[in-house]
Amino acid sequence: MLEMSTDTHAVGVLENEVRELVRRRGVDPLRDRAAVDELVRDAVADYETRSALGVVTPLADPVAAGRALVDAVAGLGPLQPYLDDPEVEEIWINAPSQVSPQVRKATARLGPRRVRTTAERLRSGRRSRGSGRQVRRARLETRR
Repeated sequence: MLEMSTDTHAVGVLENEVRELVRRRGVDPLRDRAAVDELVRDAVADYETRSALGVVTPLADPVAAGRALVDAVAGLGPLQPYLDDPEVEEIWINAPSQVSPQVRKATARLGPRRVRTTAERLRSGRRSRGSGRQVRRARLETRR
């Protein structure tokens, strides 16, 4: 799990750098995962070099930061680990802080993931089309 207190800013900086590299090199993150993996490895290595020189704060967990970057750029961000988990059948998103993956033969468990922004929710919907998975918006119904 990514250490949010120390790496959130660093991963945000790295995500912007990787997205810029993706744009400049014309990489399609949905179709060329290997290229994205390579860009992320290079960006994290460059960041680690800068942190060794004292220019930026070091990453607490470079491997977790790399996974978070690949998930953000080529996947569905914080939802991607659930999509990669074969035990998860459905993901219920009732609010940004209420993400509940539905596990096979088990009850819902509240997950640690969070969909932070409207842009992230829109990216999730667009990206899911190519994966063959559905991302549907849940509506809460109230009784009168």
